[in-house]
Amino acid sequence: MDQLTIGVDIGGTNTAFGFVDRVGKVYAKGCIPTQDQEKVEDFIADLAAAIKKKITQLDEDTMIVGIGIGAPNGNFYNGTIEFAPNLRWDGIINVVDLFSKHFRTPAYLTNDANAAAIGEMIYGGAREIKDFIMITLGTGVGSGIVVNGELVYGHDGFAGEIGHVIVEEKGRSCSCGRKGCLETYCSAPGIKRTALELIAKSEVSSGLKNIPPEQLTSKDVAIAASEGDKLSLKVFKETGKILGKALANSVAYLSPKAIFLFGGPTQAGDLIFKPTKKYMEENLLNIFKDKIEIYPSQLPDGDAAIVGASALAWKELSK
Repeated sequence: MDQLTIGVDIGGTNTAFGFVDRVGKVYAKGCIPTQDQEKVEDFIADLAAAIKKKITQLDEDTMIVGIGIGAPNGNFYNGTIEFAPNLRWDGIINVVDLFSKHFRTPAYLTNDANAAAIGEMIYGGAREIKDFIMITLGTGVGSGIVVNGELVYGHDGFAGEIGHVIVEEKGRSCSCGRKGCLETYCSAPGIKRTALELIAKSEVSSGLKNIPPEQLTSKDVAIAASEGDKLSLKVFKETGKILGKALANSVAYLSPKAIFLFGGPTQAGDLIFKPTKKYMEENLLNIFKDKIEIYPSQLPDGDAAIVGASALAWKELSK
């Protein structure tokens, strides 16, 4: 009998789910829009219906033993999403309780960056590493912190908000309500914003200037940089400089063996990794220099969020 967990990734636009075994193999998967329903109860009902429909496509002897959920502002201790700025539902949402109305199997929830860290620890490049930081670069910047093989949640479930350390006093406005957060500079929208600022004040010719501002993406910046576009290369240099300094500060707190970067902007490869490593090393205390590696995530492309969420369920079920 095959035992599987369900990995659920609740994103700002879409919610993906899949059925994953103990070694990280995805057997089936699906996706629904996240924000079509005004009531969160209706969204969970739609999600449960989509999951149950997929279950019918699995082998009859398959057993679903748990559900892992990754979500923005997810609180592991309470099973809740709390005041997520990128979701349409306000306040505190008890997601685990809502899932229990549709499934009898145990459900566990954490934030999406923590889920990615657990996935990296179980299925990815951190399988032999007990102390590391997972940085997720996407619509926002998140982090999962692992110390001595255990994810750090803090006393209230919200440890690991490196994306909201302030890197620029009175800097860019952030969705959290403050200014100058790392997220506003090193997320995909942050990279776009840096590009637009440089376009506005630079006389250097650039292919980016031919793209309407509302259509420009961080991927466009990466493509142009890979082709030698000087302005685009400067965007990644500035992004890596800010990220590298923030990581140097994190190293001072945690002394990790490695840092993993995950998410869309990491597809730029050395364009983001080289300046990040350079500026991290330049800002490290001497006792940490040349000790910490920065790696791309080794979670499977396309299924990383699902696999990470499922890893949460497997980890908790093994206790």
